[in-house]
Amino acid sequence: MRKMETNDWIILNNIIYKIHTTECFNDMRYELLDQLKMVLDFDSADFYMASTEEGRLLCNPVTYNCDMDLSEMYEDLDYSRGIVASGKMLIYRETDIISDEARVQTDYYKKVYKPNNWHYALQIVIARHKKFLGAITFYRTIGKEDFHYDDIFVLDMLKDHLAYRLEQFYKSGETGISKITVTEAVAKYDLTRREHTILKQLMSGKDNTDICEELVITPNTLKKHILNIYRKLGIKNRVQLFKMVKEFE
Repeated sequence: MRKMETNDWIILNNIIYKIHTTECFNDMRYELLDQLKMVLDFDSADFYMASTEEGRLLCNPVTYNCDMDLSEMYEDLDYSRGIVASGKMLIYRETDIISDEARVQTDYYKKVYKPNNWHYALQIVIARHKKFLGAITFYRTIGKEDFHYDDIFVLDMLKDHLAYRLEQFYKSGETGISKITVTEAVAKYDLTRREHTILKQLMSGKDNTDICEELVITPNTLKKHILNIYRKLGIKNRVQLFKMVKEFE
């Protein structure tokens, strides 16, 4: 069990400051996961928002060292759906609610944890005024020890700050990612000239075949450019792209 050192407290204070002052909401989430790595031992993480779609709980993830959107599979877990939907702030290790023997037999463990070489998980369910706002899950790879209670203590120092920031985000009227123009996306996310051109083509509704013919590139090359655009924008697919970027300047 690791003791908190002076430097750890300095890092935590800086994280709290960033939670409240980082203007771009998604940038705040990325920086949070990146900086938490200095005070919390984890190998991968994801930060989901509460979905506004009927029947859905999670949406719009940002990730650290993992690229999958696990929301639909995660929501199929009965115990997780109940915890997330309860409207209560909670920090827990997965082994606190289901035995390790039972966990490794679940489809979720077999389909998600094993392919990623994960074994243990620590989650913070973010809520305020009985309303679910988001969830962050931290993963450790096979061979490492389970998370300790001092890890829970670290997240406990941040929970109220996160809840307040997320509540203000929803009150501002934003749902998911605010729409920006193609030009704004290029400047904000440092897209290359080629990525700029392809993004304009995507937003005009052209399919991949037409884009390849017009730009004289192969489907594989186009796919690589599109994946780079998605990665820079923090999204996973074209549906999220159209939710994030305006179709017209």
